[in-house]
Amino acid sequence: MRNLIPSYVRVPVIFFIIWGIIELFVGTPHEPAFMNNPMVVLFLVLILLLIIGIEAIIAALENVMFQSLDEAAKARYLTTKTSTPKIVEWVKKTYKKMLGSKPIEKEGEIILDHDYDGIRELDNDLPPWWRYGFYASIVFAAIYMLRYHVFNGPTQYDELHSTLELAKMELEEYKKNAPDLIDAESVTVMTDPADLANGKVVYDAYCVACHMPDGGGGIGPNLTDEYWILGGGIKNIFHTVSEGGRSGKGMVPWKSTLKPVEMAQVSSYILTFQGTTPANPKEPEGELWVEE
Repeated sequence: MRNLIPSYVRVPVIFFIIWGIIELFVGTPHEPAFMNNPMVVLFLVLILLLIIGIEAIIAALENVMFQSLDEAAKARYLTTKTSTPKIVEWVKKTYKKMLGSKPIEKEGEIILDHDYDGIRELDNDLPPWWRYGFYASIVFAAIYMLRYHVFNGPTQYDELHSTLELAKMELEEYKKNAPDLIDAESVTVMTDPADLANGKVVYDAYCVACHMPDGGGGIGPNLTDEYWILGGGIKNIFHTVSEGGRSGKGMVPWKSTLKPVEMAQVSSYILTFQGTTPANPKEPEGELWVEE
């Protein structure tokens, strides 16, 4: 294998393979790993020095081994070392075939009968790779014209809009199932006993002081009646818990203290007070709320 691939090819290939693996696990689509992590640069430099060092050691060992051989063995080794590998021969043959040109000894067959100041012109055909590539582009152009200009296939703008619509639907679906992305628009009433139990824990920790343990109200309004200052229903309650009450005299916003899922749980728990009878209910405040 070392005879097939010279060191000046082998070293950069190994280095870039290692670099690619590092980028795969450490880099991001927007920024390569070596730009946002100086340790990656240091690691790559060490890797390059290590590869070069290994190549130098192997070359030195081969030289020592060569010097220890007798003359016949040296001759056989040099023959093996300098012989052209089959893969190289195949590449050369394929390259010449792709050029499609006449060998030098047959150029007399294609010399044109005119010259310019002693300079004569050869009538070489176009290289096969170029000719077939040109034919392929004609076929592609015909298919493209029929697909997008005759049968009105989807354009890039259509594909963009379809992708954006799909991404929007996937985002909305993700929000529904991602508790930490719940907001006042996507929140729904939680009825699971575990969620309500967690809501009670939050209520006891942050809400009892103003609304009383039974929701009858104290400093804050009564939560058991159908009158709401900032609107009832799960969405309005969540918004009030998140953003706070009336400026200067209402409840503070809890969005910096509670997680979205905790605000959804405590909002759902507050709704369980509806229709109950507290020990010392506060007079109704706000407007009568009728759920749509």
